[in-house]
Amino acid sequence: MSMDLDKAKIREICTDAVFERGQDYRDEGRIQRTERFGDVDTAAVRGSSLYDVTVELGGNIIDARCTCPYEGAGECKHVVAVLLDVVADPPQDESEHVERVIENVSPDDLRAFVRGALAENPDLREQFLARFGDGDKSVEAYREEIEELFDQHTQHYPVVTEAIDFSHFFKVAEKYRERERYRAAATVYRALFEGIDDNHARIDAAYDHYAKALQSALDGYVDCVLAADPSDGELEHYASALEAQAMSEPRINEEQFRRALDALEDRR
Repeated sequence: MSMDLDKAKIREICTDAVFERGQDYRDEGRIQRTERFGDVDTAAVRGSSLYDVTVELGGNIIDARCTCPYEGAGECKHVVAVLLDVVADPPQDESEHVERVIENVSPDDLRAFVRGALAENPDLREQFLARFGDGDKSVEAYREEIEELFDQHTQHYPVVTEAIDFSHFFKVAEKYRERERYRAAATVYRALFEGIDDNHARIDAAYDHYAKALQSALDGYVDCVLAADPSDGELEHYASALEAQAMSEPRINEEQFRRALDALEDRR
C-alpha cells in the first residue's frame, strides 16, 4: 500500500453517519474477505446483498468502487468498513509472491494458463484483446452487452433497483487509451453513454451511480475524440452521436450531452 492510510483520511471521504455505520459493519463481521494485490484491495461486504468493494490506494488518492446503490455524499459504508479493516489488519500483498511464481513458470506453461483463463473469463479476454489485439468491436456489439446487463437485472422485477457494474467497459476503454487507440476507446464510451441513457426508464435506484457513469463515459468520449485529432468530417460524425442522444425523448440527460458537445467545440 503506497499511501499512509488512517482513520482521519477515511473520515475525510465520507459523512459522519456513514463513518459510524462503516465501523458498525466491520465490528459486526460483515466483511467476507479482504485481499490485496499491489495497491488494490478487494473485498466482499454483506449488507442487504453481498456487495463487491474495490479500493485502489495510490499516492494520496483513494479510488473506491462498490456495487451497492448508495447515492449520498462521499463513499458508502461498505467502502468505509473495508478501509477501516485495511487500517486495523492490513491483508498480505500477493503481488510479490505472484511475481516470483511467474519467474519460475516456463513460457509454454504460462501461455497455457493464460489461454485457459481467457477461455473461462470473457471480460478478461476482452480486456486482453483491447490491450494486445488488433480487432475492434463495434458500438452495436458493446451496446448488446450493456443491454444484456440491464436485461439480467430486470429478470425478476421490471426496473433496476441496484447499481450495475460497468467497470469492465471502462477498463477496456482504458486499455485502448494506453495504446493511444483513441477511436476504439471512444467506441466503448459511446456504447456506455447510449446504453445508460436509453435505459433510463428501467432505472429505479442508485441514480447517482448511473449519472456518474454516464458523465465518466461522456468525459472519456470527448477526451478520446480530441486526442484522435479527427478531420472536420470525422468530428461532425462524433458530435452527431451526442446530438442524437441530446434530442432523444424524454430528454432526461440532455444537459449533460449538450455540455459534452460544447466541450468538443471549445477544446478543438
